[in-house]
Amino acid sequence: MTGERAATWEEFARVLGGKMFRARTAKGISQERVAHLAGVSTYTYQKYEKGESRPGTPMNPQLKSLVAICQVLDLSAAELLADPLPLIPED
Repeated sequence: MTGERAATWEEFARVLGGKMFRARTAKGISQERVAHLAGVSTYTYQKYEKGESRPGTPMNPQLKSLVAICQVLDLSAAELLADPLPLIPED
């Protein structure tokens, strides 16, 4: 980790989704296949690659889903998680 922070949670989610997209396309598999193997809906996985959970809302996958996606894409969680990490906004 560089010690820097991403500007926003939204930016972090978009970078994470981009990493999912690049890893999936490098493996030459479809979104549907990743979703099926990871146990999430195709729609959910498609939104993850966009960095969203709902339009205008950054993704926040469950840990189980994130680990399953890492396994399907042959990535460690450290490889998938965008660096730098964002500051978590206070509620």
